[in-house]
Amino acid sequence: MVVRLYTHDPKKKGGRDVSKKDYYEILGVDRNADEQAIKKAYRKLAMKYHPDRNPDNKEAEHKFKEINEAYEVLSDKEKRAMYDQFGHAGVNGNGQGGFGGGFSGFGGFDDIFGDIFDMFGGGFSSSKRRNRPKKGHDVKTEVRLTFEEAAFGVDKDIEITRYEECSTCHGSGAKPGTGSKTCPKCNGAGEIRYSQRTPLGQFVNVRTCDMCHGDGKIVDEPCDTCRGQGKVRKRRKISVKIPAGVDDGSVITLRQEGEPGEKGGPPGDLYIIVKIISHKIFKRDGYDVICEIPITFVQAALGDEIIVPTLDGRVKYKIPEGTQSGTVFRLKDKGIPILNGHGRGDQYVKVIVEVPKRLNEEQKEVLRKFAEVMGEDVHEQRKSFFDKVKDVFGI
Repeated sequence: MVVRLYTHDPKKKGGRDVSKKDYYEILGVDRNADEQAIKKAYRKLAMKYHPDRNPDNKEAEHKFKEINEAYEVLSDKEKRAMYDQFGHAGVNGNGQGGFGGGFSGFGGFDDIFGDIFDMFGGGFSSSKRRNRPKKGHDVKTEVRLTFEEAAFGVDKDIEITRYEECSTCHGSGAKPGTGSKTCPKCNGAGEIRYSQRTPLGQFVNVRTCDMCHGDGKIVDEPCDTCRGQGKVRKRRKISVKIPAGVDDGSVITLRQEGEPGEKGGPPGDLYIIVKIISHKIFKRDGYDVICEIPITFVQAALGDEIIVPTLDGRVKYKIPEGTQSGTVFRLKDKGIPILNGHGRGDQYVKVIVEVPKRLNEEQKEVLRKFAEVMGEDVHEQRKSFFDKVKDVFGI
């Protein structure tokens, strides 16, 4: 099992690879465009930049590849969602992102390219495309981790629901002991062709056969288990090793743990999005950990050895006398382990001087005497502030 992990790259603008054009911009559609609008825009551009219309035109060829790549992502709900959240890092297949594949051939565009290729006499049979091996659908899920689990890594069992090959008919869709026959409507082609006259001339349109749904064969006696689908929906428990240092929003990829492929194609992939539960004490900043600790006025004035919670347990830390509220101390190498690397971040401890709210008369009197004994000269910041006020207002 191959596991890949991907996170946001801070060098990329908004999580998007600035070296590549935005897919919505390529197709000329709004980010809220629906499926039909995206398909319409793609079809128009595909016809404009098709190689048969632009022979030996490198720029048109590049445009044609761009719009195909954009459409492959935006026409797929799961890939589009990943792209909207992570940009190109979520859909790139070169080790930079979550989804693998990129634009490869014409799989998945049969309803569009069937028309275009026949229109230009490309000779690329849509039935051949349908009979080619096709990768199974990807599956997406989430895993919730505690702050500590994300920091140090953990082995997790997650449950997913996915389609799997029917164990009764072994994917054929036919009842055991029976088989399939050639579709009488399309004669096994899996498609219906018809001519249409337009102002530009006569074109041959191709549509998927509505009887066999493009398979070219039909089953007389469907399997009782899967009802002729060849696959059934099942709930599975999968073990995954979460590496130390993952952050909220990280994507872990388990190759070939998605749904089964078609026509002998490979299974899809499983994408696991990491969600980290908020901690009561710690906050995360990159690989550093931040926490606040309240101290008393006496501890701040006289200094003290305080107990500081860390990811490794409690440690003692000596704060100097005269510590001001808001002072931040660093505990080296007490932060988050660096993902796929060596070393750890640091922990930053911010001390907050807590002013008592409920004092009895005896305590108040002690403080009044303390203030009287201390005088004004010891309050350096207060004295400096009012000196500045005098300079500004002349009072």
